Amino acid sequence: MIMPASSAMGGGVPSKIKAVRHKINTTFLAVLGKFSNVAFIRDVFRYSPRKYQTPKITDMTSNFLPFVNLAELNQAYSSGKSEIVYEMLAEPLHEELFNRQSFDFLDDLSWGQQLLLAYDYMHMQVMQGGFIQFIHNGYVSLLPSMIEQLYKLGANDMAMVLDDALKVYVLNRDLLERSTTVQEFAQLYGELKEFEGIDERYYQLNDATTQKLINYAVQNINEFVSAA
Repeated sequence: MIMPASSAMGGGVPSKIKAVRHKINTTFLAVLGKFSNVAFIRDVFRYSPRKYQTPKITDMTSNFLPFVNLAELNQAYSSGKSEIVYEMLAEPLHEELFNRQSFDFLDDLSWGQQLLLAYDYMHMQVMQGGFIQFIHNGYVSLLPSMIEQLYKLGANDMAMVLDDALKVYVLNRDLLERSTTVQEFAQLYGELKEFEGIDERYYQLNDATTQKLINYAVQNINEFVSAA
């Protein structure tokens, strides 16, 4: 469960982070230029380095609007109990996904619901084992859509974190997708040091990002639930 903070983090991007991102981008573009066929990036992962800066998400209506007690939700939100609001919104999505046993369920959701559900899955994985665990467990295909949705939400710093995670994955795809023993999986953390800084930036930005998502959901509640 994500525990949101009551206020967003301020300040600009530290110069050290800018330097790390520049190195990742430079390496990524250099490697990308060597591919004679980059279809696996554009077709499988729908990845384009610049497209996220101008999101092209079309506003979608949801085909799944669970019943929620809006009086309780609004009371929790006005009392600063954002974690309760988050749980009331996320739990029905998790339950329906469990019933369907397929991420095709995302196609029935609005972009806000998609982001809420995918972000929560990512959060659980990253908090347990960083982006290496998230990617190694097969969730990397969730990243492209989340990046675009985070830009639409206005969570640009978190979008850049996920963008960097995706780039490092592309650069180390074979290593991250291979079957491993427990010991070999543990060794990935020593072999892929790039993820250490990405994980740390995620931890720093998570509370503020979650609060942005909660605020958006409450302000656009008809996109997420039906009144009960």
